[in-house]
Amino acid sequence: MRLSEGLSLRVKDVDFVRHVVIVRSGKDDKDRVVIMPRSLAPSLREQLAGSRALWAADRAAGRSRVYMPHALDGKYPRAGQSWAWHWVFQASKLSVGPLTGVERRHHLFEERLARQLKQACASAGIARHVTVHTLRQYSATHLLQAGTDIRTVQELLGHTNVSSTMIYTHLLKVAAGVTASPLDVCWRLGVD
Repeated sequence: MRLSEGLSLRVKDVDFVRHVVIVRSGKDDKDRVVIMPRSLAPSLREQLAGSRALWAADRAAGRSRVYMPHALDGKYPRAGQSWAWHWVFQASKLSVGPLTGVERRHHLFEERLARQLKQACASAGIARHVTVHTLRQYSATHLLQAGTDIRTVQELLGHTNVSSTMIYTHLLKVAAGVTASPLDVCWRLGVD
C-alpha cells in the first residue's frame, strides 16, 4: 500500500478471514485488494484492540464520529459513529476541524509514521535512508523475485500502467546480482 492508503484504513476494510485489506479510494480514486501478511495478523489485531479502546472512550465522551468520505455522511448519518468506520491507525489526540468546528479523531498523519520509521531504522542499526515507499518497493521486488507475474504485481500496487510496474524488474535485476561488474569478469578471467 501507499502510505496514505495504509493510514486511512477503516476497520471494515481489514479481512482476517481472507487475509486481505481493501484499499478504498486509492490513487486515481480506485479501490483494490492487497495481501495481508499472515505474520502481521497478530500485531494488526493488537492495533485494532487499542483503536477500539480509543473509539469506546470517544463514544462515552460523545465524540465518536469520524470523518466520512464523499457524501456518505448524508446518506448514512450514523455510520461515522460505528466501529466499522473507525480508523485502524488513529491519532492519539483529538483535533478540531477548521471549517466545521467539530472535534473528532483523525487517522495518523504521514509525518508521524515517517518519523517513527526513521527512529526504528536507527535503533536497528540500519544506516540506509528508508521510507515507507522503500518498503513498497521492497515488497514489489520480492513478489517479482518469487515468480509473481507482472500483471498481478501491477494490480496489487494499484498501477494504471504496467510500465510503472516494470521499474521493479530493473530493481530486481540489480538486487539479484544479475548484472556482473566488468571488473569481476576480468578478475575471474585473470585479465589485468
